[in-house]
Order: sequence, then C-alpha cells, then structure tokens
Amino acid sequence: MANARPLAVVTGASSGIGYELALVCARNGFDLVVAANEPEIRNAAETFRKAGATLVEAVQAELATTEGNDQLYAAAERLGRPVDALLANAGSGLGHAFLDQPWDGIRQTIDTNVTGTTYLLHRIGRDMRRRGEGRILITGSIAGFMPGTFQAVYNASKAYLNNLSFALREELAGTKVTVTVLQPGATDTPFFARAGMLDTKIGQAKKDDPAMVAEKGFQAMMKGSSDITTGLKNKIQAAVANVVPNELLAKAHRTIAAPGSGKT
Repeated sequence: MANARPLAVVTGASSGIGYELALVCARNGFDLVVAANEPEIRNAAETFRKAGATLVEAVQAELATTEGNDQLYAAAERLGRPVDALLANAGSGLGHAFLDQPWDGIRQTIDTNVTGTTYLLHRIGRDMRRRGEGRILITGSIAGFMPGTFQAVYNASKAYLNNLSFALREELAGTKVTVTVLQPGATDTPFFARAGMLDTKIGQAKKDDPAMVAEKGFQAMMKGSSDITTGLKNKIQAAVANVVPNELLAKAHRTIAAPGSGKT
C-alpha cells in the first residue's frame, strides 16, 4: 500500500528559516528528507519527528557541491517515494567589501546559493515534471531587489534565485508543478553572525521571526502562489526598490551594511 503521507525535501534545515520550514512541514503531515552541511541536522531531525513527521531522513552534506546534492538526492530516492515538495532554502552569506572578501568565501556563497541550488532544482524539478505534480519553494530575498554594497555577492545570488523562480514557474505553466519564491527581509537567524556582520546596522537591527517567515512561505507554497514577501516593512522596501535608481539603492545599502555602521 502506498504511503499516504507526502514527502518534502528541505535544505539548510539545521537552523534558521530552513529549520522552521521543516518544522511546519512536519506539523502539516509531511515526512521529511532534511539536509545541511553541519552535524546539527541530526539533532534537528529528532525535533521534526517529535513535531509529527513519521519518517525523517537526515543528510549531512556539502550542498555547495554537486556531490553533496547527489548525496541528498540519493537519500530521497532510496525511500522509493516521490518528492512532493522541494523547499530549496540552503544559503550562505558574506559581508564586507567585495575586494576584501576571501575568494573561498565568495566561491562558497556562489556555489551554495546559485550552483548547488540550481542543480538540485534541476534534478528534482525534472522528476516532478515527469510525474506531473509537485511543489517547489525557493528561498530568495528582498536583498535580490537591490545592489548589496558590502554584501555584493550575496545580494547578486538572491537576485538570481528570485528571477530563476519566476522563469521556472512560467515554463511550468499548464502543469501541476508550482514554483513559489519566498522573499523575506532580515530575519533572526545565525546568518549575520556567520556573514561577519554583527557590527553593522542591519546586523544589530530588530529582525523578523523565522517561524513567521517559514509559516508564510509554507502557506504560499501550498496555495501555489508565485511569491510571498513577509512583513509590511519588507513589502514597502521591495516596492521602493522597483522605482528607485540602482545607484541610490547601492548608497542606501551602504548605510546599513558597512562594517562598523551599527551601534557600538
């Protein structure tokens, strides 16, 4: 007898928005394959089981690499069940001036946010199209609407994901595969510490609750919506970014992301 519970794959699920996305999936009847590049994913998996998932497969893999994403894909394939929802959330951030950033950090951000995510979307998306159904949620960002002074590579990577989402959605129009992009603003996660941005204005500012962001994103995915920007302030910022010249947006981003711009 086929398992009646749908299966979701969630990347970057050991903390932050990804952790909360996996939790909301578990609470809403999904079994899970969760992945992250750190061992904490195994402790998180136990929490997801307690939240309601009857099956949770935890994969510790480097999602910046093809091999890591193949490892995740193989773990899902071994279950012998289709992936009903892919929540492509894994991401890496990097603060400071572009020319001062270490190349390894730049490469990690691009490989995680762009290359690895695109590869996984391609593999699982093709399976969904072949089967004729599925849901995809991509974690983009309102950062993708503006040049990211002192966050240049990160913002550029999110612009890529925002655009990829809408294009893929249109290419799948007429099928039962939906694509939704989640576009949050600054969220209370380990992101700013990992990006070396705790001394910045945005790093010290009040941030959105990741549980709220994940809930809104999950609801939008289930409805098959094209996109969701969480929080009124972020919606205003996104609207402003559509009409303000990029040169001015870049100057404005400097004020919140420049090293030392926060309160001391």
